Amino acid sequence: MIQADVRMPTREGVIAAAASVAGILPPTPLLPVEIGGVRAWVKAETLQPIGSFKIRGAWWRLSNLSEEERRAGVVAVSSGNHAQGVAWSARRLGVRAIIVMPHDAPQVKLDNTRELGAEVVLYQRTAEDRDAVAAGLIAEGGGTLVHAFGDPWVIEGQGSAAIEIAAQLGRSPSRIVACCGGGGLTAGLALGAPEAKVHPVEPVGWDMVGQAMAKGELVHAAPDAPKTICDALQPNVTKALNLGLLKGRAEPGVTVTDDEVRAAQRFAFAALRLVVEPGGAAALAAALAGKVPVDVDTVIMLTGGNADPAAYAATIGASA
Repeated sequence: MIQADVRMPTREGVIAAAASVAGILPPTPLLPVEIGGVRAWVKAETLQPIGSFKIRGAWWRLSNLSEEERRAGVVAVSSGNHAQGVAWSARRLGVRAIIVMPHDAPQVKLDNTRELGAEVVLYQRTAEDRDAVAAGLIAEGGGTLVHAFGDPWVIEGQGSAAIEIAAQLGRSPSRIVACCGGGGLTAGLALGAPEAKVHPVEPVGWDMVGQAMAKGELVHAAPDAPKTICDALQPNVTKALNLGLLKGRAEPGVTVTDDEVRAAQRFAFAALRLVVEPGGAAALAAALAGKVPVDVDTVIMLTGGNADPAAYAATIGASA
């Protein structure tokens, strides 16, 4: 149930976010790709300054802080991409940022977040509640929580990609296939592209958004949920806000396996000359595996390119 005092994201907010993002960042490329004999498109968010679409929502959220909130700083929770988006935006705006990150986050994401000037606080993914850790930091030192997917401004910021896509295509896309963690991007895209079908794609066993949409209620990850290489797509549960925005709007969720994701990473490298991390390749994996329809106005989101070098090299070097 959504709290009565929660600010609701709007399409007007998405449009405003797109204008704000356009003021500081060039649009990411919309590249043609052939899948199953059909020419579709990929949105290369891997080429953002932080290597991920997360810069959009982080920038819009921090841009909307009051002067008092900016002085107090921000706290965020992230496995790495949202962390870098918040850190990048905080540095540009002169805001102190503390990021709560899992102890087993890819080293490249930990290093990049620190290099951007944020303070990193590690937690044990299986033994600690990351939201509780963040709440404790705020209680102790103050600051505004910048949630990775359940924040209204973050959702609007992620939706700015839909406005950019429509401008590049010259029309609304027929469908957008999106990698899905907590549902911030899919909710934003649903607001930003109301005429398009939005397909959330999640790793097998971590389809908390897909299951929630099917059941009409929040669903938590199972204690024995399988391991996945998609570290960016492992939320324990989505938020009521996201579920409400997606209800009756998004297409049924689909899941992809680690092998399908690796195949998509190899495809992106060979066909598009792009480095894509596992979580950023999930949507492409679904399209390549025939799990979502593809037509000439389909846009597939490549959401992140912060790949662990050793793991990526092993993937690219492996036979298909």
